[in-house]
Amino acid sequence: MQRDLPRARCWLQVDLAAVAHNLRLAQSMLRPDATLIAVLKADAYGLGSLPMARMLRRHGVNHFAVACLDEAFALREAVPDGWILCMGETLEGALEPAMAAGIRLTVGSWESAARVSRAAAQQGCTAYVHLKVDTGLHRIGAAPKEATALGERIALLPNICLEGVYTHLALHNKASDEAQHAAFLAVLADLRRREIPVPMAHVLDSIGLVRYPAWQHQAVRVGALLWGNAPRGFQRAEEVRPTVRFCARVARVCLVPAGQYIGYDDDHPLERDTLVATLTAGYADGYPRSMSGIGAVEIRGKRARCLGLICMDQMMVDVTDTPGVQPGEEAVLLGGGISLTEYARIGNLNRNECTAVIGKRVPRIYME
Repeated sequence: MQRDLPRARCWLQVDLAAVAHNLRLAQSMLRPDATLIAVLKADAYGLGSLPMARMLRRHGVNHFAVACLDEAFALREAVPDGWILCMGETLEGALEPAMAAGIRLTVGSWESAARVSRAAAQQGCTAYVHLKVDTGLHRIGAAPKEATALGERIALLPNICLEGVYTHLALHNKASDEAQHAAFLAVLADLRRREIPVPMAHVLDSIGLVRYPAWQHQAVRVGALLWGNAPRGFQRAEEVRPTVRFCARVARVCLVPAGQYIGYDDDHPLERDTLVATLTAGYADGYPRSMSGIGAVEIRGKRARCLGLICMDQMMVDVTDTPGVQPGEEAVLLGGGISLTEYARIGNLNRNECTAVIGKRVPRIYME
């Protein structure tokens, strides 16, 4: 979604050049025989999956992954000829349109594989599936001791092509990650020993790519790194460019006497006469309520601390030390001098969460 900036009460500004730079950085870390799968789940972590897919497609990316079929169907409009993997389990009733759209499906059990086979037979088509192996994350997938036999059975099902096998690291520590990868390698070896081809094996996400570059196999699923979230401990972190600025407008500025309370907060009276600016963004827009009283925004390049509780649609900040602030001015909530890492730390958020929760009513403004 994109609207004219002058009409926006708040907006998320996305730097397409920064995304393209981060894509080149990720590609520089890949082996020549490894494919980059761009992860566009959760609306590309809040940046907008369709514009991001179109931009990535212009830069040569043709493999994409999402979390659910609704995301896959929407993405198909942006990349009609793109390769799209749905990483969540697909329930009966949604299989036929998924196959018609050429979506790759994840299966993690015999029941789900059989459902896909029946639906493909009814459609008279071939379903391309990826077997998910649960090596230790314990979210979805087949246990390693069951995965080989399951893969063998899937390979025999009519109207199914076992295109890939994958897992996801829990990333607890190196020892547990190595144990997960060893379990995955054992499954791959068993499948190949039984002469079951596995054209595409994939294990790594953005963090895994940084920590274990030798485990790339045939593909790597890259999401957070593209959107400016540098994995912790990444030696080239300074090369990762921030991609977003979350901004709002000043709606009102007023002087509030000491002793008064701001908004719904009745526990923290003002300690001094305070110049209070009301901003046109709140928790419904994705600015977290956990920032109440401790977060800060930037106005005219200076910090302004959040006052009171963050409201659904508005928030108040202290601009006493930035005199002259006027209604209509821009306040930067995230970006500029407020880094993703600082924002997440203050709000007690996961860094991916910071942008993923920015609401649909916040227009995305794309800067070439």
